[in-house]
Amino acid sequence: MLWVGERTRERDGAHLEFIKGIGNPLGVKISDKCTPDKLLCIIDNMNPNNIPGRLTIIVHMGAKNLHKNLPGLIHAVQREGKSILWISNPMHRNTFKKETGYKTLDFNAICNELRAFFDAHDEMSSHPGGVHLEMTGEDVTKCTGGLSGVTEDTLKDHYHTFCDP
Repeated sequence: MLWVGERTRERDGAHLEFIKGIGNPLGVKISDKCTPDKLLCIIDNMNPNNIPGRLTIIVHMGAKNLHKNLPGLIHAVQREGKSILWISNPMHRNTFKKETGYKTLDFNAICNELRAFFDAHDEMSSHPGGVHLEMTGEDVTKCTGGLSGVTEDTLKDHYHTFCDP
């Protein structure tokens, strides 16, 4: 799926203009900076005919901001009868840089954002459409916590990239 990020989705911007002309399903990333009015404008611009399956909204807000902001966005979409697919991307807003210089994610923060995403949809009688996760079959460490018990001290053991985790 082709998608437009929050920094490149200006209403009159080249990225949005290019991607909306493509016939494939499209995605747009939103954070807690997105208001209901902005979201409805994005939806109208990207899917003016309200075609089911055409537009996916990829939510990345962090758990605290998601609890506060997502219900209002869902309500606006429901009120206007817009057909979109909601996906959670808990990887994006939970990245932080350690004192060691390693960029990492906290496994519990990822789980908390996912829980908040599903709770908000349950609360609003909406359908959560999916989850975006980043994984590899390689033995790497990019997240702290979780079942493997990676800590700040052991993060470096299998950290093989300096790109965003």
